[in-house]
Amino acid sequence: MDFSRLFAVICVGFILVNPRSQAGCRDEGFCCTSRNHTCVSTGWRADRSYGTCYCDQACSKALDCCHDYSEACPAVSCTVSEWSSWSGCAEPCKATYRVRRRQLMQEPRNGGDQCPPLEEKAGCAEYWNRQRVECRQSLVPALITTGGYGKARKRRDVSSENEKTGYCVEFQLKSLAPACILENKAYSRWMQYLREGHTVCVECQPPALNFRSQHCYGDGVGAKKNQLLEWQAVGNPQCRGSWKRIRQRDSCSCPTVHSFLFV
Repeated sequence: MDFSRLFAVICVGFILVNPRSQAGCRDEGFCCTSRNHTCVSTGWRADRSYGTCYCDQACSKALDCCHDYSEACPAVSCTVSEWSSWSGCAEPCKATYRVRRRQLMQEPRNGGDQCPPLEEKAGCAEYWNRQRVECRQSLVPALITTGGYGKARKRRDVSSENEKTGYCVEFQLKSLAPACILENKAYSRWMQYLREGHTVCVECQPPALNFRSQHCYGDGVGAKKNQLLEWQAVGNPQCRGSWKRIRQRDSCSCPTVHSFLFV
C-alpha cells in the first residue's frame, strides 16, 4: 500500500471514530433563524456528503443542513388566537370601517408556516353618534333599485300635479361587493351592471321623496366634498358598496343600465 492510500485510510478511520467528526445540530446545541454563518458544524450532511454543515433556517433551501437538523430543529408553525369580537365603527354617521384582531401565540421557527394577518377590517356604518343622537338621515346608506321600477311607481303614487316630482343625483361608484356581479336572479339582474368608477344616476321620486325635507334618505345632501357614502341594493343585502356624490340635478341622462331609484 503506497503512502497516499494509507493516508486516505487513516483519514477515513479518523472520521469514523472521532465523535466530533459526526457532530450535528443536537451535539452543538444549534438551532438558528435565517442564515447564520456562526451556526455551523462539521459532519455529515442530510445529502450524505461530509463537510461543513449548518443548523440555521436557511439550510433547507441551501441544501447544506447537518444530518440531524430536521430532528434537532423541528419546524414550528405560527399559532394565533381566535378572532376578537368586531369593534364599533371607527366614526359614526359615515361609511367607515370596523376592526377585529387576534393575538400571536407562537412565532414560527425553523421553516414553519408563517403567521396569517393579525388584523382584519370590514365596512361599517353606525346611525347614532357618540352622544346617542340619531345621525342625519342623508348620511345613512342609500337603498337603490333599478330605474325601470320608477316608471310604474310614478303612475301609481304621484297623485297631484302640484307635488314636487323629484330630482336626480349623480354619484361615482367607488367600491362594490363581489355579490353584485354574481347576482343572477331575474328581479335583481340589474346589479350586474354596477362597476367601480362608473357614474350612475339615482332619481328621487315620490313616495320616497320625503314631503317635509324634500329629499330622499341617503342622497348625501349633507355630505362633505369627496366624502364616501354607502349604498345598498334592494333585493340583495350583500350587494352594497360606497360612492361619492357628484351633483344634484333636476334630471339626469345616464344610460338605462346606470339609472337607479332611491327607495
